[in-house]
Amino acid sequence: MSFRYGSGINKPGFNALAAQTTTYTYELYTWGQNNLGQLGDGTTVKKSSPNQIGALTAWLNVGGGAAFTVATKTDGTFWSWGRNSFGQLGLNNLTNYSSPKQVGALTNWSEVETRASGVIAVKTDGTLWGWGQNFGGSIGDGTTTYRSSPVQIGALTTWSKVAGGAQYSLARKTDGTLWSWGVNNSGQLGLGNLTYYSSPMQVGALTTWLNIACGDYHSVATKTDGTLWTWGRGNEGQLGLGNITYYSSPKQVGALTTWYKVATGQYHTITIKTDGTLWTWGLNSAGELGLGNTTSYSSPKQVGALTTWSTIAGGGRFTIAAKTNGTLWLWGNNSNGQLGDGTATTRSSPVQVGALTTWFTFAGGNDFTIALKY
Repeated sequence: MSFRYGSGINKPGFNALAAQTTTYTYELYTWGQNNLGQLGDGTTVKKSSPNQIGALTAWLNVGGGAAFTVATKTDGTFWSWGRNSFGQLGLNNLTNYSSPKQVGALTNWSEVETRASGVIAVKTDGTLWGWGQNFGGSIGDGTTTYRSSPVQIGALTTWSKVAGGAQYSLARKTDGTLWSWGVNNSGQLGLGNLTYYSSPMQVGALTTWLNIACGDYHSVATKTDGTLWTWGRGNEGQLGLGNITYYSSPKQVGALTTWYKVATGQYHTITIKTDGTLWTWGLNSAGELGLGNTTSYSSPKQVGALTTWSTIAGGGRFTIAAKTNGTLWLWGNNSNGQLGDGTATTRSSPVQVGALTTWFTFAGGNDFTIALKY
């Protein structure tokens, strides 16, 4: 996304609200590029293997932007670190930080996602908030003013899920409707035009949207009937429609009704079907599709034959996935050690990170990784 790829909490059946009232012991690990302190370990030295951040075991949800990181804890507090040139850390300043800093004193943060240089978040009361860079109205507060502290987007209390692209956002309400705002130069808002919007606009009239994800300039979503839909920039085949055409309205990918989870990288798409198989398509110049080659594809391709994939996320030009046994796997660009295998070697097939079977959730920044384990 250029920068924010993938989801934070996307574990099957996970309930973030319930988790805040349950005792969890999730440790925070980061690795990859660290030139602006995005790993949160108090240094600016890159790491090519998982590196624990502090000794706390109360982390819950994570997200990665261009060169910054956000996270929530089980007590509902919000934390951020790394690059802060647009106020994306939400700390009311433009100072970079190389270790976690608490954003305000509130304890009711629920879902968090990042844009390239901004944040979109939902609180436990269903309100929607944004901050950071606001080019093209990407915060959604009706302005193009950059914000260095959280600002509420409207007054509604019915927001449930969010996703962030380079300079735009998607959000789903509890009624299943889909909304978008921000930059729309490639039709990524799904509104049938190329107009920029600084406030949320409804995408069609359907109430059956389920999971959502944003690449740099393309959007991916599933509906409750298991169908898969994409729109926006398709120049690298990332829409999965068998072409490299741009679309400004949602287009169905094939006719299958077994699509479940979705995630994105900069110009590629990652999905899991209900049978646990893993599928990818789009740009593959760094092997980010995991197919053992560097050929780009404009239609879904299965990664191996396994049916045990459970969780996915994308980085800039790399992919992160976990299996049902709790093992963690990465592949794609590794120039800054973001694959966590102790090397800087690019991989075109999944490579396991260590031998642990306790990985819980994760996210990819542009060239770094954040993950939680128990």
